[in-house]
Parts: sequence; structure tokens; C-alpha cells
Amino acid sequence: MFGAVRRAIDADPHPQRYFLTGSVRGELDAEVWPGTGRLVRLALFPMTVREQLGGVDAHTIFDRIVAGSDLVPSDDTPDLRGYVDLALASGFPLVALQLRGRARGLALESYLDQLLSRDVEQVEERTTRPLDTARLRRYFEAYALNTAGVLDHKTIYDAAQISKSTASAYEELLTRLFVVEQVPAWSSNRLKRLVRQPKRYVIDGALVAAALRLDAEGIIRDGDLLGRVLDTFVAAQLRPEIDLAAARPRLFHVRTEQGRHEVDILAELGGGRVIGIEVKAAAAPGRDDAKHLVWLRESLGDRFVAGVVFHTGPRVYDLAPKIVASPISTLWA
Repeated sequence: MFGAVRRAIDADPHPQRYFLTGSVRGELDAEVWPGTGRLVRLALFPMTVREQLGGVDAHTIFDRIVAGSDLVPSDDTPDLRGYVDLALASGFPLVALQLRGRARGLALESYLDQLLSRDVEQVEERTTRPLDTARLRRYFEAYALNTAGVLDHKTIYDAAQISKSTASAYEELLTRLFVVEQVPAWSSNRLKRLVRQPKRYVIDGALVAAALRLDAEGIIRDGDLLGRVLDTFVAAQLRPEIDLAAARPRLFHVRTEQGRHEVDILAELGGGRVIGIEVKAAAAPGRDDAKHLVWLRESLGDRFVAGVVFHTGPRVYDLAPKIVASPISTLWA
């Protein structure tokens, strides 16, 4: 197929004649990749809330922040329970747009079951040993429990009772299936003693609930998991906008040794400029909730464009110079 497309493009190079799609991160076995100079690769992540509401806006949240535009929340800003419900509603089109209640839960559980028992076999390199789906499920459950976490991989594979090599293979499989993603640690010669571990995310918050068999009430009662699900949800809103943003950001996280300072998400723009993002379950975060962004601003000086503390309340207000508190719904307003 790639050979035929390559020849057609070489004969007539005008753009947008072909859309080549797939459900995994696949590559060719051939040494020469025929897509170089011919294809533009875009990742199709689960739908954002803005997409589900029918919003089409060329100005992403990154572009609005860079431009210094006022952040405005949605007219129908949810409360904490509403945000958790949105996270568990999923970004998978059929589940999010067509199903409700028990049907949605059953669909997500079925999707996860087939993903971990059937789909992985299509992308796994065949060996003499069959895939142990029970161990893979244990690994994914441990991964889901630690979504949005910066921790050594050993913590996850020890919880799943599997070896390091097996865990690495499982993580690669799930990454190729667009189910998990690692956000790399940011580094800078202005900041010392930064940890190098990536931040690991399940790609969709609804899969966290499906894997752990939890509903919104169960997540709200668990303070640690609540913060992780909200962080996962915000990351899911930001991730698809990267390719659309004029600023062309790359996402990282920042954490110093012993966790003295930590910024949930750092968007690096051209020229080394950065936007710092924190996610809080509180409805009215105070200055103390912005202390890590203040540290980042003071450390980077002019390279610090802005900081945003996304929260579950209804108001936008200043926390410190260049740092604002804003409802999560600002992401799709």
C-alpha cells in the first residue's frame, strides 16, 4: 500500500489526496521508510470536551495564553462532581456521544477487556510463549492506579508482580495501542536536581475507572485518585491541541528531587519559553497552590510566559504576577 501511495504522490504531489489511518503506532519492517517528505503524521487522540460540544476554534489554549488573552470559563461550568463525570464519560466517540449510564460503563469494560486480550496480540511480536492476559491486566490496573504519577517504573511492575523486562514490553504494547503515554521530564541548565523519570498517563480517564471498577463517587472519596483523574482529564484536553497550536508546544513535567517543587505540566514553546500548568481539585485555590509556579517563574525569568492553576470552581482570578487561577472549563470555552 505504501509503495502505491508513494508512486502516486511522486507522480502528482499536490497535498491532501490521501489519508492513511491505523489504530496502532505501526512502522514498516523495511529499512527505507517511504513516508519521509511525503506524509505528515498526526496522532488521533480521544475527543476533547470542546470537540464533543461541536466547538471548532483555531485558537488553542496555548495560543490564548501566549497572546495574553483573558481566560474565560464556559457558560455551563461544572462543579467537582461534574468534572469527574466528564472525565469518566470518555473521549472515545461512540462511548462519549452515543451511550449513557450503565451502557457506557459496560462498553468501556468490554473495550478494555478486548484491548487487553485481543488487540495486543495483533501488535505483539510473536514469541514461543503466549501472552499472559491476566498479568497484562494486573499491570494495566497498577498503571491506572498511578496515572499522572512521577514514580519509578518498578513501583508499577512490583504492584503487578511481574518482572522489569515484562513490564517494559507491556508498556511498549500499550503505548503502540494509544492507551498509555509518557510525558518526559523537562531539563534546563537553570534548574538543578531535576528528576529524570517520565510522568505516566493512561490516555483516557474513563479507562482508569473501567480498569479499577470505580464510579464517580468512588473516585471522589479517594483524594489521591481524584487528583490523578483530574490531572489525566486536563492532559487529555491539552494533548490533541499540540498539533493545532501556532506556538507548537511540547509537553513535559517538572519535579525536583524529593518532590520539593513540582509542576504538573510544562508546555515548552519556541525559544525556550514555557507555560506552567497546575491542576487542583479545589474550587478556590489560593496563593499556596501557586507556589511551584512562582518558583518556576523566579527561576526562569523572562522565559516564563505564564502560569495557570486549573481548578474546579467558577471564577478566574490572579494569584501572583503572571499566574492566574482559572476553571478547567476554560479549556473548552
